Amino acid sequence: MKNTFIIITSTIFISLLVACGGEKSIDKKKAELENLKAKQAELSSQITSLEEEIKTSGDTAIVEDGKAKVVAITTVTKQNFVHAIDVQGQVDGDENLTYSAKVPSTVTKINVKIGQQIAKGQILAELDGKPVKAQLSALQKQSELVSTLYEKRKELWDQKVGSEIEFLQAKNQKESIEKNIDALKQQLDMYFIKADYSGTIDEVMIKVGQNVAPGVPCITVINPNKLKIKTSLSESYAGLVKNGNTVKIYFPDLQKSVLSKVTYASKTISQMTRTFEVEINLPADETLQPNMIAQLSIVDYEKTNIIVVPINTIQQLDGETVVFIKSTENGKTVAKKVSVIVGKQYNGKAEIMAGLSEGDALITTGFQDLNDGQTLKL
Repeated sequence: MKNTFIIITSTIFISLLVACGGEKSIDKKKAELENLKAKQAELSSQITSLEEEIKTSGDTAIVEDGKAKVVAITTVTKQNFVHAIDVQGQVDGDENLTYSAKVPSTVTKINVKIGQQIAKGQILAELDGKPVKAQLSALQKQSELVSTLYEKRKELWDQKVGSEIEFLQAKNQKESIEKNIDALKQQLDMYFIKADYSGTIDEVMIKVGQNVAPGVPCITVINPNKLKIKTSLSESYAGLVKNGNTVKIYFPDLQKSVLSKVTYASKTISQMTRTFEVEINLPADETLQPNMIAQLSIVDYEKTNIIVVPINTIQQLDGETVVFIKSTENGKTVAKKVSVIVGKQYNGKAEIMAGLSEGDALITTGFQDLNDGQTLKL
């Protein structure tokens, strides 16, 4: 009897615990429900606020079957359209030269340093020309004696004294030595490395005492005022790119853009690469350097006063090229499908050759799901 009472008491206690736990679980769910309802109300308020803002900003709300759909409408206008060929190029010095020695010798003096501005004809470096200098010095002394003898022979010959042969021999000897002196001077000049144009010393690759020879790079000079860009284009552009084409040049390393024109377009197509060479002169700019990479947009087509639309608004439906515009039929605002003829496309825009008129209301957002004649509520 005692054991039965204990079992009944335990059962009642457990039932009370379960009941209390159930009540707490329901209260928790009710609290979560109230929280979600509050969030729903907040979201509905935000949606309504955004829809009102969009309406006041000039966008159009399209209502179909009770569901609001926001689209953007842009009035079609005539614009200028530009098509360009995008290609990469490289800066090159029109006056960018690496000098080497003209004769085998030893460097005795370097007269310049990197970054130095130099003038045309300036001596950049000197080589050991002692043997030639010695020959020239000896010949110049000999020339003084021969010249004196010639002058005396000439004076006598002018006075009709002496033989003509002696006078002619003295004259010939004098002229021969003078020619030899000129030749030695030209030979000695080869022991000097001189600048062919004004510019800036970009690199010095030699040291005093170093043996050099023809073909060995010694000193590089660049002229920053005579830079150009070189690039290669596919032969398919051969009929489109010519001298005078406008070019927009962007230097990614400098984050700088400049405008220039094509100054040279080769008429020869490479048999190996099937490309042709194009050059564009650059304005003087100290920040530009040879071998810099540039992004080029070479304008090959330009048209004014033509209808231009975003490329993404153009669709292919049932084999037809179309766009959607806003129209009115029987007092209702509807979407109208318009067949268009598309011209050239570039940089996200396309020229429309036919199909649209200035003033049409082009649907630029939400056009993907529209149907011709679909009712719209503004």
